[in-house]
Amino acid sequence: MKKIISVLGVLGVLLVIAAVAIPFLVDANQFRPTLESRLTQALHRDVKIGGLKLAILSGAVSASGVSIADDPAFNKTAFLRASSLKAGVDLMALILSRKLNVTGIELDQPQIDLVQNAGGAWNFSSLGGTPETSPSAPAPPAAASSTPDLSIAAIKVSDGRLTLTRLGGQAPPIVLDKVNADLKNFAPAASFPFSLSAALAGGGTIRLDGKAGPIHAGDAISTPFDAKLGIVHLDLVASGVMEPSTGVSGIVAIDGAAASNHANITLQGKLTGEQLKLVKGGRPAKRPVELNFAVEHDLKRLGGVIKRADVHLGKAVATLTGSYQLRSEGPGVNLKLVGSKMDLTELAAMLPALDIVLPAGAEIDQGAADVDLEAQGPLDRIAATGSFSLENARLAKFDLASKMRVLESLAGIKAEPHTTIQALSAKVKYSFEGVELDDIVFDAPSIGRITGAGTISPAHQLDLRMRVIPRAEVASLVMPGSKTGIPFTVTGTSDNPSIKPDVKGVVTDRLKDISGANSAIDQASGLIQGLFGGKKKQQ
Repeated sequence: MKKIISVLGVLGVLLVIAAVAIPFLVDANQFRPTLESRLTQALHRDVKIGGLKLAILSGAVSASGVSIADDPAFNKTAFLRASSLKAGVDLMALILSRKLNVTGIELDQPQIDLVQNAGGAWNFSSLGGTPETSPSAPAPPAAASSTPDLSIAAIKVSDGRLTLTRLGGQAPPIVLDKVNADLKNFAPAASFPFSLSAALAGGGTIRLDGKAGPIHAGDAISTPFDAKLGIVHLDLVASGVMEPSTGVSGIVAIDGAAASNHANITLQGKLTGEQLKLVKGGRPAKRPVELNFAVEHDLKRLGGVIKRADVHLGKAVATLTGSYQLRSEGPGVNLKLVGSKMDLTELAAMLPALDIVLPAGAEIDQGAADVDLEAQGPLDRIAATGSFSLENARLAKFDLASKMRVLESLAGIKAEPHTTIQALSAKVKYSFEGVELDDIVFDAPSIGRITGAGTISPAHQLDLRMRVIPRAEVASLVMPGSKTGIPFTVTGTSDNPSIKPDVKGVVTDRLKDISGANSAIDQASGLIQGLFGGKKKQQ
């Protein structure tokens, strides 16, 4: 028994000695050319690896650093740089036959630069492709031009940094920090599971979990994948997704799925937007917006089609369709928004985001709205046209009737604490120069029918030319002979409108209305009396 224990003790000592001695007996650097060659062949990019060390207890070869060259059409610098690389190896094959079989790769703190040129091509698309040769150079052997028989049980990326840049544009790069990725059973010619997570500027996160492959050699961006997508707290401006000059900002979350085939991605799911601002000068919306969407996105041209987007603002629902283009000079859109019988109190929460200002202290507390709008152009100079209408709406804490009593012929109308809008419709044109309103028709039971047109400047200055046909009870106060209502102007600002008689309009109307007078004096007398609410002299 003692002899057996002694033998086991000796074997244990020998194993410890071997574990300590093998790293000195086996120079891991002799395998560096092999490892560099295999990776270069697999990626068709020049791969450089730093000094190698063999860790016998963990069964791994570690490198002090690694770099992968970029596509020379984009940069002469490295596409990927990592502070260290650890490769899991088959120890028995390494010790007994000096053969290097890689079972796993770990990259620590890699810096990866993804670049897209003005033509839509990406610098990583040529990864794994067949390298070009000059006409005089001999053709590479068949084995070298085909996808190498390479498989790795696990690839892990830790604490990386990913930078996305578009050449030819002025938009700053989008940077993802704390990038962590895991690939299992990786083989270029097969599908493999993967997961990826990253931190977004502004405190958000992005995560993808699914399957990818086979790798599309020479056009890596066309590699198919199918994954769940989760984005939390994406700050549109801080992340670089939106330029401040567009006026669009907010915090976005996405819960959905993404599937790609030949660089065409189908995205679907739910988007939630908070603190949204949609135009220059806008203020954050007062409540979240939800979109149930289905989008087809082209990774090469960075544009896509919105197949469906149901916009939910509480109980109010509208449908958004169209297309978009993430051009290097700035994003552009061609969109159509249609909504019917939408709860106006819900829509009121979006008015700040659209830079729509109500009179000071006023609130919308009932009503329904229809909208039919089209928006086109770059986001920083977007133009929108269409129409909107309201019915059975009420503007609480704002008395339009009292403000209109400055019109002599409406002096008898009764003041009310609120303004009831039986119906309101108008055509609208929006641009960076302001808002144009045409064909305004406004039915207010306490006042009558108001029509007109005008503009609202970006600073909310009002310039409206209007007419009012009073309700039946005050119709008799309309100036004698007038068939078109009482003209007036609305100036001031949206939060403090000023209503005044349109003297020029009144004079024009009266000159048209006067007929059959016996002399110029009679005509002038009738005109002056009409202006001040008097009665015509009996003829």
